[in-house]
Amino acid sequence: MNESTPLDRRDMLKTGLIAGSALTLSAASYSRVYGANEELRIGFLGVGGRCQQHIDVILQMQEEKKGVRPVAVCDVWKGDPELGNKKGRGLYPSAKRCGLKEDDTKHVNKDYRVILDQKDVDIVVVATPDHWHAKMCLDAMEAGKDIYCEKPMTRTIEEAIAVADAAKKHNRVFTVGVQSMADPTWSEAYNYIRSGKLGHIFQGQTSYYRNYIGGQWRYYPLKKDMTPETIDWDLFLGHKFECLGKPIGPKPEEMPFDRAVWAQWRCYWPFGGGMFTDLFVHQTTHLIAAMGVRFPARVAGAGGIYLEYDGRDVPDVATVVADYNEGCQIIISATMCNNTQLGEMIRGRLGTLKFTGGGDYMTGFEVYEQEISGGPAKPKDVLSKPSFVFNNDKKGNATYALWENFLECVRKRNRETLSTPELGAAAFTTVAMGVQSYRTGKIYFWDAEKRTTREADSSWADRLEARSKKRDKPSQIIGWQGGDSGSTLTPPDYQKLAGPWIGGKDPAGNS
Repeated sequence: MNESTPLDRRDMLKTGLIAGSALTLSAASYSRVYGANEELRIGFLGVGGRCQQHIDVILQMQEEKKGVRPVAVCDVWKGDPELGNKKGRGLYPSAKRCGLKEDDTKHVNKDYRVILDQKDVDIVVVATPDHWHAKMCLDAMEAGKDIYCEKPMTRTIEEAIAVADAAKKHNRVFTVGVQSMADPTWSEAYNYIRSGKLGHIFQGQTSYYRNYIGGQWRYYPLKKDMTPETIDWDLFLGHKFECLGKPIGPKPEEMPFDRAVWAQWRCYWPFGGGMFTDLFVHQTTHLIAAMGVRFPARVAGAGGIYLEYDGRDVPDVATVVADYNEGCQIIISATMCNNTQLGEMIRGRLGTLKFTGGGDYMTGFEVYEQEISGGPAKPKDVLSKPSFVFNNDKKGNATYALWENFLECVRKRNRETLSTPELGAAAFTTVAMGVQSYRTGKIYFWDAEKRTTREADSSWADRLEARSKKRDKPSQIIGWQGGDSGSTLTPPDYQKLAGPWIGGKDPAGNS
C-alpha cells in the first residue's frame, strides 16, 4: 500500500483464515438448489428479545409472499406473553406468533436437537446466548441446515475458526447477523480505498457509546415467573454438552439459578464478552471490511468497571487497539456511561474518509484531503470542504435487508453472503483478543499459521525498528508483508547529513 499503487485485495488478505476462503461453489456441490418460488422453512433457536425482530422479518416476508415460512421454535424458557410490547418472548409466545401449536413437540421444543432432526426445517436462526452459538451451528451444519447466526458468531476464538471451517466443509450458506453489512457504504468505502486516492491506509477508528442509568443490559426486565420451574437452567448453562472437547458452560453448583444471570447474561463472562463481543463486533466487522483487512497481528485491550458497580463481570469502559501486518491499526472504543461517539473514520496519508450519519444505515461517507505540512503544525479539529462525497440513499430495516441477501444466497447456493463466517471469525478474533488482553493484562499476537493466539513479545517493535533501518528493502525484515515500496517520506535535503560516523568519517562525504 502506497501513494502510487492502488490497494490489491489479494495482497491485503494474505494472512489468517480469510486466505483462500473466497471460493465459488457450483450448485452441484450442494444437496439441492431451491426454486425461485420454493418455500424456505425457518426454525428459530433462542427466541428472546433480538430473535423477535427476526420473527418480525420472516412474518413480513411471508405476508409479502416471498417464499418463507416459520416452522419451528426452541427456547429453554416457557416464555412471557407480556414482554416486548406484548409480542412476547420465550418458547410458547413465539410459537403462537409463528402460528405453531404448543403441543407440536417436534417443532416447539426446549431441546434444539429436536428441531435439527426435522427434515422440514431448511434454515435455522441461532439467537441464543453466545456460549451456545458454536455448538448449535456445528450441529446444524452437520444436519444439513443453512444458518443465520446472531453476532458474535461464537464465544471463543477456537470456536470461531471451527465454525468457519465447518461452513466450508459442509458447503452451507451462513450469514453472521451484523445487519450493518447490508449497508452499501462499507463496500463503497472499500472500493474508494482500493483506488489509492487515500494513499497508504494506516488507521481506522470506531466506537459504540451508550448511556443508560440502570446499567448496560439491565434493561432486560426480571419477572417473578422466571423460575427453575419455567426455565431449564441445566440446559441454559450447557454444562452437560461439549463443544470442541470442552463443556459449554458452568455447572449449577458453580452458577446457581439467578434471574439476573438468566435475563441479563451479557454481563457475565461465562456466557459472553460484554461490550467487546456484543457491541464491538458490529463496528469491527464493517470497519475491517471497508479497510480490506481481516485478522490482526497484535491486539491490546483496556478498560474497567468504573461506574456500573452492580455485580457485573464485564467493563463499562473498554478499548481495543489492533495492529495489522498490512501496516495499519484499528481503534475500537466504547463506554456505557456516555453516548457521545468517538467518530468513525479511516485515515490515509493523502486523505481522511469520514463516515456520516448513523442508525440502521449510515448516510454514506465524506473524504477530506490532507494538507501535508512542511513543518510542525498544531492539530486541526475542523475538517476542510470534502473532496468527495458518497450519499447512501438506502433506507429501511437493515435486518430485513441482510435477510434478503441471505435468502437469495440460500436459493442460489452462494456462500458469499454479505456477512460471511470467514469475516465473522476475523472480526470476532480481533475483539476476543481484546477480552483476553483486558482480563490477563497481557498483549497478544495472532499466529496466522497455527490460527491461534500467543503472548506478545518485543518482536513487533523490533521488526519495525529494523525495517526503519533498512528503508530500501523492507521485505528483508522477517514477517514484513508490505512489499518493497520503501518509505513514503520526502525528506528535506539536510537529512542527507544523517548517518553514523564510522571510523570518524562523515557519511555525507564532507571533509
